[in-house]
Amino acid sequence: MAKLASNFKNMVLSLTLVTVVVAVALASVYGATKDTIEEAKAREKQQALAQVLPAYESLNERQLGDYPCYDALDKDGNVLASAVETTTDGFGGVVRVLVGFDKEDKITNYVVLEQTETPGLGTHMVEWFKNADKPNQNIVGRVANGQLTVSKDGGEIDAITAATISSRAFLEAVNKAYIALKGQDANVESSNEKGDE
Repeated sequence: MAKLASNFKNMVLSLTLVTVVVAVALASVYGATKDTIEEAKAREKQQALAQVLPAYESLNERQLGDYPCYDALDKDGNVLASAVETTTDGFGGVVRVLVGFDKEDKITNYVVLEQTETPGLGTHMVEWFKNADKPNQNIVGRVANGQLTVSKDGGEIDAITAATISSRAFLEAVNKAYIALKGQDANVESSNEKGDE
């Protein structure tokens, strides 16, 4: 087989051929794994809903502006509790939270679905705000009012040690969930400023 001359035309041809082969390979992998990925996401969502909602007969999904809401219904179609999924910007990127509320507006639980906060600091939000042994940081069981803030800002909630921005972002996501559930404008501007965690 004759060796191709090293010129611009042959380099472009080779690069185009490699690009096409890689694109076809990526499309094949995506097609083969798409259903599996979707099933995993659906399973993850069901597990999160089970953590924030009581046992229910059926689930009603609706949109509250930009945010999905899931109402847990009893056998007669009455709402037992609701869960709202919201996002906000944290120190390291998007923070996505699913928050459950009972009929008395108490926070039943929360699940952090996505976050890219600083490991060992902001990532503590996954468990920090549901520590029953520390009432000043625990939001589970509190009556939601859409105004939860960290003590550093005059509120009642203790921020994660050395992660005030992440704590503010988390509480902002919880506040957005409650405000959206109550039909108010949940597009609250973030008060988080980039800086030290």
